[in-house]
Amino acid sequence: MKVSFHGHAVVKVETNGKTILFDPFINGNALTDLKVDDVKPDVIILTHGHNDHVGDTVELAKKHDALVIGIAELAGYFGAQGVRTHGMSIGGAFEFEFGKVKLTPAFHGTGFNAEDGQIIYLGMPAGVLLTIEGKTIYHAGDTSVYSDMKLIGERHPIDLAFLPIGDNYTMGPEDAALAAKFLQAKQVVPIHYNTFPVIKQDPNRFLDLLEEGNGFIMEPGDEIEL
Repeated sequence: MKVSFHGHAVVKVETNGKTILFDPFINGNALTDLKVDDVKPDVIILTHGHNDHVGDTVELAKKHDALVIGIAELAGYFGAQGVRTHGMSIGGAFEFEFGKVKLTPAFHGTGFNAEDGQIIYLGMPAGVLLTIEGKTIYHAGDTSVYSDMKLIGERHPIDLAFLPIGDNYTMGPEDAALAAKFLQAKQVVPIHYNTFPVIKQDPNRFLDLLEEGNGFIMEPGDEIEL
């Protein structure tokens, strides 16, 4: 399985001939190495409805008939736009052809800013546990640290966790380090930082705070085998 990071919260997983894309914010993302015309997802997983996570979902999903997975309200909204969707809720899991998806809590907002200026509620934000080929990836989405992360780590052995460290809108480096301790992930990668001035962070500071020394930085385009 190949796992790659592409700036902000964009993560790509390639396995068994399938391409799974998390939070495809490509156009408008100054940190990404991707171009919409070059990405061909089979599945898109959305952590929540903010524009910097929904990104280019509709265009990509329609172009490639990709399945969009997310919270039920979010799935319903994009389903009404002609996108193939699968709605879920926090705590729920589903075994798809490509692997198992389970949604976890995330403490954040989720309003989508429509072109007419309306803010549309798209359900609760979530984190995602993706289990494929006996490996589990945790994408925390946008969230604060919370004590039930201990329960997530105890019940779901995590091989690779993507945690936001930008502060202001999500947890910062200190709280993200505590989250890593709670989750007990084998490897941890910082995300959701330096995209905008208000979330500027030094990821090395986050690594220095990890008690287990199990973190590493992925630059946009970096790829690992899991």
